[in-house]
Amino acid sequence: MKLINGIRSILNPLGVDLKIYPREDLRRRIKLFDYYGITKILDVGANSGQYAKEMISVGYQHKIESFEPVKNTFKILTKESKGNQSWNAHNFALGDIEEEIQINISKNTFSSSILKINNNHLKSAPESVVISKEVIKVKTLDSIFNELVKPNETVLLKLDVQGYEKNVLDGAEQSLSKIKGIQIEMSLEELYENEMLFKDMLYLIESKGFHLRSLENQFSDSETGKLLQVEGLFFRN
Repeated sequence: MKLINGIRSILNPLGVDLKIYPREDLRRRIKLFDYYGITKILDVGANSGQYAKEMISVGYQHKIESFEPVKNTFKILTKESKGNQSWNAHNFALGDIEEEIQINISKNTFSSSILKINNNHLKSAPESVVISKEVIKVKTLDSIFNELVKPNETVLLKLDVQGYEKNVLDGAEQSLSKIKGIQIEMSLEELYENEMLFKDMLYLIESKGFHLRSLENQFSDSETGKLLQVEGLFFRN
C-alpha cells in the first residue's frame, strides 16, 4: 500500500490516478451481488473490517452490518467504519445459542476462534498461534435479524468465523428463508477442532435452498501448495 500511495503522489500532479483492477474472484463476486440485487451484507466475523473495506473499494454502496466480538479488534473496526453511515459495527459474535463464551485470540487476530486451532493450521500459518483468551457475547441471528434488516432489503450473509460456521447457521433457522445469498469460508481439511468440512457444508447449505455459484481460493499451505480453505458463494434462484 505504501508503494501504491508513493506512485499516486507522483501521478496526481499530472491529473492521473492509479487504481488496482480487482482480481478475477472479486470481479465475479461483484457481478453476482449486482445480479441478485444485494442491498445489505451481514458481515459476520468482521475482524478489523477488511471485507467491508474491500467491498466498498470496488463500488458497493449499500448497507453493511459488521460483527466482531473481540474488544481490541472491535475498536479498530469502529474506527474504520466511523463516518460511513451505511456501515454499522456490533461487538458480539453469532452462534447457535445466546451465551457468554471464551474465544482463543490468535497473534494475527483474524484466525481467532471459539474452537481450538489444530496443529496442521499452526504448521501452515504459525502467526495463528493463540496468545490470549477473552470472554465474549454470543447471540443468534434469529434474535437480531428483524431488528437489523428491513423487509425490502436483499440480504447476503457473509461468514468468516474460523470453524464456527455451522453454529451460526444453526442459530439462523428462521432467518435463512429471508436471506438471498451466503458467502462462507469452508475448510478442505480440519483446521479447527470439530468444524464442519467442505463436503458436509456444501450439502447443508444446498439443503437450505441455496445453490453454489462461485468458489474463491482462500488459504493454502505455502510449502505443499495444498488448498486448505475456499470461499463459497451460494444464492437462492
